Amino acid sequence: MNLGLLRLSAVAAILSAAACAPVQTYNGFRADYNNAEIPPPQVGVDTRETVLQRFGSPSTTAVFDRTAWYYVSSVQERVAFYNPRTTERRVMVVQFDGEAVTAVESFGLERGRIVSYDSEETPTRGRELGVLEQLLGNVGRTAPIRPDAEDPRDRR
Repeated sequence: MNLGLLRLSAVAAILSAAACAPVQTYNGFRADYNNAEIPPPQVGVDTRETVLQRFGSPSTTAVFDRTAWYYVSSVQERVAFYNPRTTERRVMVVQFDGEAVTAVESFGLERGRIVSYDSEETPTRGRELGVLEQLLGNVGRTAPIRPDAEDPRDRR
C-alpha cells in the first residue's frame, strides 16, 4: 500500500509539472518553418513579384505610399493562467521603388517599444438596458393577432 501511494504521488508530481510547462504560440511569417532559412530579398535583384512568391503576402504595408512591405513574426509563451509573454519577434521591412527592391531591414524584439494604452472610456449617448429590460423589452409592443384578419394565402 505504501508503494502504491508513492507511485501515485510521483505521477501527480509529474502531471502537475507538465501542466505548468510553457505553451508556445507562433504568429506571422516564419522563414525557418521548414528548417530551411530563406535568404532575404536582394536589393536591385528582386522585384515585388519575386518577394511575393518567396515570402507570400506581407503582414502589413506602408499606410500612405505603399512602398514598404512588413513581414512580422512573433513567439509568445504562456505558463498556466498567466498573461502571455512575447519571447521573440522578427520584423523584416522590404522597401520598393516602383517594382524593384531598394532596401531590406530586419528588426528584433530589442527594437520594440512598449505602448501604454489609455484605459478610460469614451461615453456614448443612449441608455444601457438591464438584463430584464433586454429580455422583456418587446413584450406588449407588437400588435395582437386578430382572428378575423384576412390571411394572404387565401387570395388564390
